[in-house]
Amino acid sequence: MPRPPSSPLLLAGLLAGAAVAHAVAPRQFDAIVPRSLPGGPRRWTYASGAAELALAAGVAHPRTRRVAALATAAFFVGVFPANVKMAADARRRSPAARAVAFGRLPLQVPLVLWAHRVSRGAGRGQGLSPDQSQRSGSAARRR
Repeated sequence: MPRPPSSPLLLAGLLAGAAVAHAVAPRQFDAIVPRSLPGGPRRWTYASGAAELALAAGVAHPRTRRVAALATAAFFVGVFPANVKMAADARRRSPAARAVAFGRLPLQVPLVLWAHRVSRGAGRGQGLSPDQSQRSGSAARRR
């Protein structure tokens, strides 16, 4: 059975949505910035939102998809400490808040794998129109 497509545009949409959330509601993200990072939490919130927006643009564009998807996988690993902090802080909150916070931790694994899968599919016609895919294949054969 063939594997499902890795949906690069869906990944780009997820990243763009997260970037917008960082800009529109930064307070919730400020709360999960680890205190060990230098500078204020708001700076890290805006920086991570800007990074997500740049990654979204890179993943959306076929020419930059491979590198951007690998960077996205690294980004998902890099923000894991914020999710750990969120879970640790949730210990004093309601059972529902704890469930959400602890439930997010294992979700990082499929996100990393998804981004990696998108990087591996890049350049193989994934996310390209049939005409674009045919042109990229022709160019590769000419080299």
